[in-house]
Amino acid sequence: MMIIIMSPTATKENLKKVQDKILKEGLRYHLSKGELRTIVGVIGDKKIISGLQMKAFEGVEKTVQITEKYKLVSREFKPEDTIVNIGGVLVGGGNLGIMAGPCAVESMEQLLESAEAVKARGANFLRGGAFKPRTSPYDFQGLAREGLEMLKAAGEKTGLKVVTEIVDMNALDLISEYADVLQIGARNMQNFELLKAVGRSQKPVLLKRGMSATISEWLNAAEYILSEGNYNVILCERGIRTYETFTRNTLDLSAVAAVKELSHLPIIVDPSHGTGRWQMVRPMARAAIAAGADGLMIEVHPHPEIALSDGDQSLTPENFSLVMKDVQNMMQVMGRE
Repeated sequence: MMIIIMSPTATKENLKKVQDKILKEGLRYHLSKGELRTIVGVIGDKKIISGLQMKAFEGVEKTVQITEKYKLVSREFKPEDTIVNIGGVLVGGGNLGIMAGPCAVESMEQLLESAEAVKARGANFLRGGAFKPRTSPYDFQGLAREGLEMLKAAGEKTGLKVVTEIVDMNALDLISEYADVLQIGARNMQNFELLKAVGRSQKPVLLKRGMSATISEWLNAAEYILSEGNYNVILCERGIRTYETFTRNTLDLSAVAAVKELSHLPIIVDPSHGTGRWQMVRPMARAAIAAGADGLMIEVHPHPEIALSDGDQSLTPENFSLVMKDVQNMMQVMGRE
């Protein structure tokens, strides 16, 4: 991929001539418009791109070849932080997204109690699973459409935006009808057909890191979504699988700093799945904010002891309140609003 950096004084006519040239060569382009400059990302046949001469075009400041396999998610393509707008709720660029709620939707009573509790304590998103991919086929698999209807009703009543997982591309239209954000779970991070489908949907996407995925593989998964035209992507670090058995996963908070360096996309942290132990969620949430995360995803259940899914890592509303106080204090310490 080549990126063409337009000068601050470039006109619309200058930009159009550049775009026309790219299309004439049988290539595609993506635009990134910053405060001072417009960047044109050129995608297509590597041989044609390598021979593309764009520096002579009026308004072109310089051209840069991107060597990483991921292009559109890179800082080179877009130096400024991306801010994802979900119905007026912003995530990224200093805006914190707090996604909280039960792992699985069990009943309207359980969901509404959870939604009202997390809303009162500062969350701006309601998370909950209607379709639950489980390790064992005998575990609770979710309420499907009924669960989606409950999520939408609870979201509308509390004013929270709804985040829920999509596991089957054939269910895209159905889930998009009820959810504000489509979550791609760790097991589906490299389900490339699903990634392309949500990329074409233009619905905001939360992309979780795979259990054994490198940061490069994770960013390349995001590239699939952006390459289809959907730039509304939020990354989520949820722990990776290591030899450690005390925790469910090993929460890799260094990934937050790495992603901030490599990509413009916002990144949040899930300390619930990252540790698998409710006692560790609070300190890991503090650490995530200290590392520069753009938000948190936390499992909250009014009665974790009887939860049908992930009770061991779910917080009570009271414990979630303590986490939110820690988050506020940490934000103040770091000078973040």
